[in-house]
This record gives sequence, structure tokens and C-alpha cells, in this order.
Amino acid sequence: MKKFLYILLALAMVPVALLVVITPMDSQKQYIFGLISIGILFLLGFSKKRSISLIMVVMSILLSTRYMYFRLTQTLHFNSEVETILGMGLFLAEVYVWVMLLLSYLQTAWPLKREIVQLPDDMNQWPTVDIYIPTYNEPLDVVRDTVLAAQCIDYPRNKMQIYLLDDGKRREFAVFAADVGVGYITRNDNAHAKAGNLNHAMKLTNGELICVFDCDHVATRIFLQATVGGFLKDPKLALVQTPHYFYSPDPFERNLSLGRDIPNEGSLFYGPIQRGNDNWNATFFCGSCAVIRRSALEEIGGFAVETVTEDAHTALKMQRLGWGSAFLDIPLAAGLATERLVLHVIQRTRWARGMTQIFRLDNPLFGRGLTIQQRLCYLSAMLYYQFALPRIAFLTAPLAYLLFNLNIIHSSASLVFAYALPHLFLSVYVNSRLNGRYRYSFWGEIYDIVLAFHIVLPTVVTMFFPKRGKFNVTDKGGLLNVGYFDFSVVRLHLIIAVLLGAGVIAGLARAFAHDYFGVDPRVIALNVGWGLYSLIFLLAAIAVARETRQTRKTIRIDVDIPVLLHYASGITSRSKTADLSMGGCRVIAPDDRHLNDEIEEVELLLQSGAISIPVNTVASDEEYIRLMFDDIPLSRRRELVRVVLSRADAWIHPPKPQDNPFRSMATIVRCVFDLFWMTWTSRRENRRLRAEQAATAASEEGRV
Repeated sequence: MKKFLYILLALAMVPVALLVVITPMDSQKQYIFGLISIGILFLLGFSKKRSISLIMVVMSILLSTRYMYFRLTQTLHFNSEVETILGMGLFLAEVYVWVMLLLSYLQTAWPLKREIVQLPDDMNQWPTVDIYIPTYNEPLDVVRDTVLAAQCIDYPRNKMQIYLLDDGKRREFAVFAADVGVGYITRNDNAHAKAGNLNHAMKLTNGELICVFDCDHVATRIFLQATVGGFLKDPKLALVQTPHYFYSPDPFERNLSLGRDIPNEGSLFYGPIQRGNDNWNATFFCGSCAVIRRSALEEIGGFAVETVTEDAHTALKMQRLGWGSAFLDIPLAAGLATERLVLHVIQRTRWARGMTQIFRLDNPLFGRGLTIQQRLCYLSAMLYYQFALPRIAFLTAPLAYLLFNLNIIHSSASLVFAYALPHLFLSVYVNSRLNGRYRYSFWGEIYDIVLAFHIVLPTVVTMFFPKRGKFNVTDKGGLLNVGYFDFSVVRLHLIIAVLLGAGVIAGLARAFAHDYFGVDPRVIALNVGWGLYSLIFLLAAIAVARETRQTRKTIRIDVDIPVLLHYASGITSRSKTADLSMGGCRVIAPDDRHLNDEIEEVELLLQSGAISIPVNTVASDEEYIRLMFDDIPLSRRRELVRVVLSRADAWIHPPKPQDNPFRSMATIVRCVFDLFWMTWTSRRENRRLRAEQAATAASEEGRV
């Protein structure tokens, strides 16, 4: 009955919605209408109720649709073929953004906050689990702790088997697997890359559930106990996906001056989007940190091999056959983010190509088995990676008028602005309200601009030739002793930035002499403002290419653990850690003894017992002692992994502060300023470091 009343209400609102969308107004009336809408939005914003958020979503959709109707019916008149091509290209880019706005509201307006399903007290009822850790060319230093963390998972030993799937066929990996007591699986070829590696392992193992970790993802001890219960409760559940949490900074966090103050680039997807997908039973498998029912995989013939994004395609195939999926929004594992911008671009290019392949080869809009909501959630993910052409169109559109005097929007500047203002303002405000702790306003534009010029060709080519391309492994665990600016990644960005700068200058010159040039100063103002807006985000994207030094091989985590410091003199002091990593620790100095007496060993006092580790002092002062661990035996290293990386709450942190769009824009402007200031101030430091390295290398050659 309640559902029927909702349908009646929606039908009754259709005439009102049509009236809002299609009623024509001159610029003055449209300004008044837009400002009233913005005022109502602010008044509604004082309430935090979910129902109010949905009303705001409806308002945003109506005003954005009104703008698109205005663009369709009043602005598509052109005076030349060039203007027609550019004008229609811009309009189609706006249609794309409008469609993505609607799909994003579908995904994020109704998020599902899923709770952990408890396992039964009788462990005999717990299912058997095979843990797969696939690797190809990653160094053992990256893979080692992932395997040790898997061994720390609290689950019955007779019901959990760990397998290292080495597609690199490396002897040291086989020796390591034997030393720590896990299975080691390799194969004669590397057909179908990661998916083929997983499918080969399925033939040799028999666990009821399959848990997959990328080789740099370390699991917490409760991973299986938190994820497996749902499979016992729901026999049709095929997949439980958890977030990909990264304990190392990505290029945006590391290279931008204020990058650590913003949510991680993946927070939006592994938060509101996946929770929204979960509400519609459309959770994506993301390749790692997930548990899958073996029988569901066997029913679809194993992991999908037709595309380079085998993870999402595998979930799509299972959901087509009626299997369920779930997203548990608790970070239960953590991995390494891409260290360099160029590696980030390579990884995202593979994702873009893979999602385009699925769009072409197994389009979710067609075929049987999916609900309308599931089709639209998958469509949103696949269309998202087509953002390159629209993003480039928005960046370069003001140049048409500023440099070539081409009118690609047939309307007065005041009317365009009157219609665009409420459309843009409401979409920013509502998205900030829905997702503001996971994605700050305007930062999505920077993420897209960084990638746009790189993925445009792969996505276009894949759209026409979907079977081209190959799987690329993303390198992890690299170091960078000297910072540098990676011109190769942002070469085209720099060219467009120069053109935009020239366009803004030309526009200002024409504005000051508008009588001489015979132009409307309001049109100039609109295009100059648009050009400056684009230039700010373009420069922010360019700033990400200023690679900063990365000299720390292991990531330090704030953790307070009691320790005993053993000095060379035989004296022992009590203290506690300020932070801890797999390579060393920072200890609060108990006194000034460390200034004259060498520390030989640190003893970590854990609830499960004590771990003694030989150390060397790296640096010290009156407050802290920085210690580096010597080589650690595997048994002790496993215990260290349990303490540092596998704690149940290791990756649970308070969310970022709620977004403020004005503050977010100010942060972006600050990053642009710092691009020039920090580049200038760091040049001397980099020269000094390079000189020191060259001198050291020359000295070593002289000794040889």
C-alpha cells in the first residue's frame, strides 16, 4: 500500500516537474527563479534528515534538466560548420555530464550500511577458505608481509589454506613459501594474466570460499570472521567486497602541498558508491580484499578472461545468473597506493580500457538477469571512464571565442549564466551534502583532468576494437631519492594551459577595448571567467606531476606499544613507541642515556608475548629515538606484522571533516600557488642532492 501511494505521488508530481523544466523565462526572471531555488536549498540544508537530502536531489535534477532543455531548444543555432561541430561537441559533453549526474544520484542517494554477520559458535559449521595471493613481477619485499598477514588471520587452521600464486615462476618465492608453510602454485604460461592465474589455482584447490588479496594488500586478523558469516546466512550470496584502503599516499596526497588534507581519490568509490551499489545488489568485485563463493565462480566458468578488468566483469556475470553481492564498508585490509603519477595513469588507463571492453562485449543494458537498477549502476561505472572527451571539451571550449571569435553557444551571456548558475550550484551543493566526507568539491575535476589526455585514445580505440590491449601490472614499492617534475605526463596539459593563458589575456585586451573590437563585454566576461576556471584546475592537475622524494621504504603507523630498550652497557629502560613500521620505530626517550649508550635491541611487549628485535639508532634527540630494525627472522617478522599491520582496528580512522565547497576551492588555489613556489624553492635542494649522489658514486668507483 505504501509503495502504491509513492507511485501515485510521483505521477502527481510529473506535471509540476514538466512545468519547472520547460517554462521559458527571460534572463531577469530566470535569475530570480534561480536565486529563489538556491535560497530554498540553503534553508533545507539546515536539516540533516535523509528525506530532506532526497528532496534536494530532486531539486538538483529538475534544475539541471531545465538547463539542458534550455540548451537544447534555445542555443543550438550556428553560423558556420566549424561552430556547428564545436558547439555540438560541447553540448554532447554537457549531455554526458547530465547523464552521469543522474546515475550518480541513483548510486549515492540510497546507501546501504551493512553490518557484520556473526559466524555460528560451532566452528565446525564454518566454511573452508582458500586464500589466493597472485603475483607476477612484484619484489618479495612487497609480497612477504601480505603472506605473513594472511597467516595471522584468526580462522581455524584446518579450514584455511593460503596459496602464493606466482606467475613469475621465481625460485626465491618458492623457497619463501616453503619456509613459511604456505602453498606455492605456478603454471607453464601466463595466459589471461591475473584471471588465468586465479582460474589455474581453482583447479588445484577445493575450498568452499575463495579469498583474493593483491600481493601488496595485508589483511587484518578479523578479515574472514567479518566477511564469511554472510555466506552462511544467504546461500545465494556470491561475493563480499571490502574497501581497498591504502596506507601509503597516492600521487595526489604526496605531491600536492595540501594533499593529505583531502580524502583519498578512491574514497568516493569505496564509500558512497559501493554502498549505493550494495543497496541495488550491484556491488562490484574489485580484484582484491574480497571473498567469493566457489560454486558461483564455477557456474560462470571461473574468473572472467574476456576483458582486462576481470574483477568487475566477474561480478557482472555472477549477478546475471541471480547471485547476490555485498559490500562491507569496513577497512579490513590495506595496501600500497601507486607511488608515481605515471604509474597511476597506467593503472587507470587499464581500468578505462577494461570497462570500455565490458561496455562493448557484455553491455549490462542488454541481456538477461539484471534488474534495472543493476544495469544502471554498471552503466554508470562504464560511462564514467568515457569522461576524457567531455573533459577536454570543457577545458578548451572558451578558446573558441577567446582566440578565434567563434560563437559555439547561440545565446546572450546573461541568459546562459542565469540558467547555468542554479544547475551548477545545486549539483555542487547536493553532492557535497551526500558525499562530502569522501570527495571534496571540485577535486573530481582534477582527478579527471590528470587522466583525460592519456585515456582518450585508449577508450576511443577500445570502443571500436574492444579486443585490443593487454593486462599491465602496476609496479609497487618503489623509492625516489630525488624529486623531479615529470613533464612527460603533463606535456599536453602544459600546452593547453599556455593556450588558456593566452586566451584569457586576449579576452581581457578585447574587454578593455570592446568598442574598438565591437564585442559584448558580458560575453567576454563569461568566457574569460570560464577560461580562468579551467586554467586553475588544469594547473592543479599539472602540480601533481611535481614528484616529491620517497625515501622511506616502509610506512610508519601511529601506535602506542610498551617497549624495553636494551643498551650496550646491559642496562634496560622502559618506554613506549610513538610510531612503528616494518622497518623501524620511533620511541619516546625515557631519559638521556641514549645520547651516550648505544641501544642494541628493542623488546616490544605485546599481549601475546614479547618480541625482541636487534636495532640500530638512526637519529635521536631529547624527545624521541629513531631506531631501524636489523634483519628479522620470519617467525619474529610474522609477529611484527600481527602488531603493525594486522590489528583488527589497524585501518579504522575517523572520517575527514565535512566538505565546504568554498574551502575546497581555496585549497585548490593554494595547491596551484605552491606549484610555483615549491618548485622554485626545491630546485636548489634537488641540485644539492644530485651533486651529493654523484660525488658518492664517483667515490665508490674510485675505491673499486
